[in-house]
Amino acid sequence: MLNGKNVLLAVTGSIAAYKSALIVREFIKKGANVKVIMTDSSCEFITPLTLSTLSKNPVVKDFVKDLDSGVWNNHVDLGLWADFMLIAPSTANTLAKLVGGNADTFLLATYLSARCPVFVAPAMDLDMFKHPSTQNNLEVLKSRGVMVIQPEYGELASGLEGEGRLAEPENIISFIHDYFLDLASLRGKKILITAGPTYEAIDPVRFIGNHSSGKMGFAIAEIAASRGAEVVLVSGPVSLPSPDNVERIDVTSASDMLEQVSKQYTHCDVVIMAAAVADYAVQQPSASKIKKNTSVFSLELEKTKDILHFLGENKNKQLLIGFALETDNEVENAKKKLKAKNLDAIVLNSLNDKGAGFATDTNQITVIKRNNKMISFELKHKLDVAKDILDVAESML
Repeated sequence: MLNGKNVLLAVTGSIAAYKSALIVREFIKKGANVKVIMTDSSCEFITPLTLSTLSKNPVVKDFVKDLDSGVWNNHVDLGLWADFMLIAPSTANTLAKLVGGNADTFLLATYLSARCPVFVAPAMDLDMFKHPSTQNNLEVLKSRGVMVIQPEYGELASGLEGEGRLAEPENIISFIHDYFLDLASLRGKKILITAGPTYEAIDPVRFIGNHSSGKMGFAIAEIAASRGAEVVLVSGPVSLPSPDNVERIDVTSASDMLEQVSKQYTHCDVVIMAAAVADYAVQQPSASKIKKNTSVFSLELEKTKDILHFLGENKNKQLLIGFALETDNEVENAKKKLKAKNLDAIVLNSLNDKGAGFATDTNQITVIKRNNKMISFELKHKLDVAKDILDVAESML
């Protein structure tokens, strides 16, 4: 559950900060990528060099990276990078500032920018932890969706014994692992996803293609894998890195994609056809480069095999979801495709919507189910769109 996850560890000024080194090491052993934020006071207990060495990433403390050049650390990008944020140890002072929405440190500003799950692991003396203000702050954070990793009973820095000791690193890791395991709603499911364009050869140099970047399909694959699914991603020619824990099969043409999809289809529970497959291919591609000898040049095209129609005809237990990118009569055309291809649902997006369509990081979709029920969503980042699509798929499963 932690392999490949982007972990943002925030360390505050507690004597327990020395345990952050062990936390980083445990995350690395689990295959996670770790970046560390430190407060000034935490540096009195453990050095940035230690955590930078263990995490293999520079530690960030301040908004400004280089005062002379004006280079700054982007807290928004860091918050978006993280799959989850862990504040460990979290002092009583930090808890209060989280509740108050303060943004006077890099850590707090990053917390306010983070869209990911946030965990806090309090560490303080017994009376500080039991104080009504601290307990109230923890309850407020819980009500806002922050996960609290309860401190443990034991010897405290004051010499007293009681609750307030930072949870042991292995217990923190186990808590977060179990959280994501509970979210792995697609465990045991095999999902086949297609992405990107197909290229249909004209000659060894030229091809017929489209503007698809593959970003939407890759986002769906990433989120599906994070939910515990076994994911196979059949991708046309794109320049995107493979999502973690995803089996990727690269293809070029529509016929290549059909061949690979056909091999995987029988064993799948869900198929999401996000690829922009060419409708036509050159009837007789040239074996050598075509020279520019005439002022007019024409090609004989033939229809490619309709992959989505083939899947609809041969559907057994699979949940089959297609995509429709339209420019006019959007809903009407999407509903026709939904019926003609025997789909369970279709994801409609329009090139008329600003921020949607090819090569963007955002998309705006409407999901239409077999019963013609429509679910419309606002413009979102494609990772969030992927979550919406998979939520709908899960509800249909």
